[in-house]
Formats: sequence, C-alpha cells, structure tokens
Amino acid sequence: MLLVIESATAACSVALIDGERLVGERHEVVGRGHAERLIPMIEEMLGGRRPRGILVDCGPGSFTGVRVGLAAAHGLAIGWGIPLAGYSSLALIAATAGGGEIAVALEGGHGQLFVQSYGHDPLEPRDPLRSLPPAEAAAVLAAPHVYGSGAEALVTIRGFGKAFDALPRAADARLLPASLRDLPPRPIYGRAPDAKPMQ
Repeated sequence: MLLVIESATAACSVALIDGERLVGERHEVVGRGHAERLIPMIEEMLGGRRPRGILVDCGPGSFTGVRVGLAAAHGLAIGWGIPLAGYSSLALIAATAGGGEIAVALEGGHGQLFVQSYGHDPLEPRDPLRSLPPAEAAAVLAAPHVYGSGAEALVTIRGFGKAFDALPRAADARLLPASLRDLPPRPIYGRAPDAKPMQ
C-alpha cells in the first residue's frame, strides 16, 4: 500500500491506495494550517498500518504547503525505511479530467496562474509548466476545457470552453500512470523565487 500526501494547495489530504483500490482517505480544504493538520490526518487514517511506500505532491502550489508535505514525507520515509517518490499537482488534477485535450490552471500567487496542457491516452503533459498572468495564460493555452482553482479566470478571459473548479485530492493519485508518479521528491515551485540575492 502507498501513502499519498497532498498539501500543495488549499486542500490538505492523505490517502492509502493499493494499486487502483482506495483503502482510506482524509480530505479537507483548510486554506492554511497544513502543518497542524497533516500529521494527525496521516495518523488517524493509517490506524496503525504501515505503508510500503510514500507518494507526495511536489507542487506547484503554495510555497509553505509544498514544503510541509515534502518535509513530512521525507521524515516518514526515513523513519519507516520505505521508498519515496513525487508527482505534480497539475498532473493529479489532469488525471481526473476523463479524456481529450485539457488545460490545468492553479492559482499561483502574485496574480499569476500555474498552467499546463495535458493529453490523454496516455495521460501526459503537452507543454512545459508555466507561471503566467491570466491574460497571457489564456493566450497560450489552446485546450477548450480548463480544470483547477484558476480555471474560471481563464475561461472568462477567453470567452469559450468550460471551467471545472478543482483542487488536488490525494485519493486521485491512483489514477496517475506510473510515468507521472516517479518524480524526485523535491519542490516544483513553478517560478523564480521572490527574494533576490544581494549584488
């Protein structure tokens, strides 16, 4: 069984999956406070069971949320002596979209959106991850339907397609193909850091 940790956005969720079977999950939209909620959620859901591996959301998303999830995942993997791998929050949302060409847009702070297009059969990214203002994102994404917390903003600007509001959910990791759940377990920030080194 795999423990899935999801804390990169306003959602905080954990799941225990066995192949494509969902064994258990906890999911809350907390906004902030992932550090306080995550470990108790994991403990409550596991109920004494020990997973054989951990899968964690590496981002992009909230800087703090991404770091909280990765820190917890690394600590547990070391303590239990089990393997750890990562996945992208955008890929996780894309996996729930069904089929066809779609775009994913997550609110990224500073008025920007994290955006990426995906195709299905197999599920795979069609372009690189970008952090863009909504108007620029609307101009570069061709897929008609947009999923994620930034979907409505994009569809409103473009004037076509459908918006599907969504946040990543740990339980949906069972929908990811193996190729999209073997990322190195380190942060995907999606844009350059706000702080600049002194010259």
